[in-house]
This record gives sequence, C-alpha cells and structure tokens, in this order.
Amino acid sequence: MKKKDFLSIADFSESELIHILDVAQALKKELKEGGNKPILKGKSMALVFQKPSLRTRVSFEMGMHQLGGYAFYLSPDEVGLGKREAVKDVAMVLAGYVDAIMARVFQHQHLIELAEFSGIPVINGLSDYNHPCQAMADALTIIEEFGKLKGINIAFIGDGNNVAVSLMDIATKLGANFSIANPKGYDMPEEAISAAKEFAKLSGSRLVFSNDPYEIVKNAQVIYTDTWISMGQESEAEERKKAFIPYQVNQKLVDAAPKDVIVMHCLPSHRGQEITDEVQDGPHSRVIPQAHNRLHAQKGIMAYLLADL
Repeated sequence: MKKKDFLSIADFSESELIHILDVAQALKKELKEGGNKPILKGKSMALVFQKPSLRTRVSFEMGMHQLGGYAFYLSPDEVGLGKREAVKDVAMVLAGYVDAIMARVFQHQHLIELAEFSGIPVINGLSDYNHPCQAMADALTIIEEFGKLKGINIAFIGDGNNVAVSLMDIATKLGANFSIANPKGYDMPEEAISAAKEFAKLSGSRLVFSNDPYEIVKNAQVIYTDTWISMGQESEAEERKKAFIPYQVNQKLVDAAPKDVIVMHCLPSHRGQEITDEVQDGPHSRVIPQAHNRLHAQKGIMAYLLADL
C-alpha cells in the first residue's frame, strides 16, 4: 500500500473521510463496551512537539495505548526541529526507530519535509496553516449531535486561522454549509478559500464570508469559536483584542441563533475574551465532549494509517 500521511483534510476524498469517521465511531463504541482490540500491537509513534498541548499529547498517547501500540513524547528542547537539527535528518532518523510520526509545529513546511524524508506516515497535530485532527473531532461531535454532517449550518466566529481552515475543509468536503464572520484583515487564506469553493461544487455546500457575526448565526446549528491570540501572536495581543471584541460568543449572540444551536471551541479558551463562562458552561456548549472526541477521531486516523482499516 502506498504510504499515506494525514497532513490536511483537503488531501482526502469524501469517502475516505467518512470511512475514517466510521472507524472512529466504531472504536469509540468498542472502547465503551469493554476495550479496544490491540490492532496496533507492535506499532510505535514519535510525538514531536514544537508547541505544547494538553489534548494533542494526551489523546495521542492514550489512543495508541488503547489500540495496543506505544507513543512517546519528544519536547521542543529534545528535538529542536529545524534549529538544533535539520528537519530532513530528524525525519530519516525517526523512520529507523518508529512506525509513524505525529508533529505539532509552527511552520507547515516542516510537516511537508517530515513526510517527504521519513517514508513513514506523518500526522499533522497542528501547524500555522491548518489543524486537521481537530476538524475530524469536530465532525464526529456534530454527527453525534445531529446524526449527520451534510446540510448542517456551521458558523465560525473569529479569526480565519488554522482551525477555521480545517473546519471549512471538512464542511465543504462532506456537504455542510460553512460561514465565517471575522474582522477585516483577519480573513481566511485565499488558497484555502479557493480549494473550499472547489470542494463545495462537488458536495453542494454553501460558503458565506462576512464581517457580521449576527448575520451568520441566524440559521446556525453550530457556533464555533477559537482564541483570538494563538501561540506566536503575543506581540499582536492588544491590537487583536480590540479588533475582536464585537466577535465574542456571548449569550446575546447565542440567543440570536436557533434554539437547538450547539457551541463549540477547540480549546484552550480564554474565558471572558472569545467566549463567556455563561456560554462555555451553559446548556448549548459541547466543548468538553468535543475535546474528548479528539481521542476517538485520532484513533480512527491511526487505525486507517497503521492498521489499514
């Protein structure tokens, strides 16, 4: 079988994405019914981190453990990816030790190089461009809530960032309608928009790009937000806070949406900035089940890449 990586939702067909989500659901059910079969027994994965993360580290380590494999954490100081050691050298060395690499990086180009030179599956745990593992967990959460993704109206409020890119990708690949409201100057990358428009032609998705959050939540079944200031953007913090104040997901905004709307956030959240406590802890919130689904979605991805499921 040709080596596969999981670098972007855009690289996968509708049928492949649905298959991975079906595997994730089956593994989640199996776990609840007594435990997963050790389908990754003898498999190992290096977890290469340039950026810290609670959910990414724990979900990958526990996911591999539950499937019978072994994953271990490599800190930024241990590897020095692209600084202490060239990315291609890290890729080639790790390929002689492990069966797969998960990397959480600043520059997307580092993932591309890891995939190019390693010869083993590489999973994108987050880059400056996208966050495909998060999007798979998001899709799983929406499907569990509404029984489907196709035709669901998703409204993203805030920065056109890496999380938004992957959410837009999976929405347009699988037929959900995607809207985003952001301040001027914080738009989605043009290359991501162009790709999503092509995906939408095939799936029947609708895309809306707006600067008015109240406009896009009117018919939303999902309101999604993310931090205004990501790691590496600390120097822009004050400027960003001023620009994004009208884009806070608060009770007033939620009340402008249909009564069955759910609220999602990839975490970590800055409570009182992009989302209020009232909303994050309220009845519409699915933030914690969404975080838990990182484990199950990533198990689907690992099973697909390493067990040919």
